[in-house]
Amino acid sequence: MEENFNEDLGDNIVILNDEDGNEVKFEFLDLIDFEDEEYIVLLPMTEEGEEEEGEVVILKVEDTDEDSEEESYVSVEDEDTLNKVFQIFKERFKDDFDFVDE
Repeated sequence: MEENFNEDLGDNIVILNDEDGNEVKFEFLDLIDFEDEEYIVLLPMTEEGEEEEGEVVILKVEDTDEDSEEESYVSVEDEDTLNKVFQIFKERFKDDFDFVDE
């Protein structure tokens, strides 16, 4: 699944297109470097523009073209990588969010 960056609305809000072409709003939370790759941590938002309670979305950042500033975000299939990136995020934001371990 590839999600292309659509536009930055400011205030840390980004809109991505999902695999069906639907626009989905997210709040940008963090950009994490892990093993020479960049991962973006996003919080899904409701139709009303409010943050959804629950899980964050972690996507790998891929440059689409060296001459372009446009980026693509792709799903991370490796559970181990996802867990490690999420652990880094949790450590950085332990004072800002109440994380529930399942």
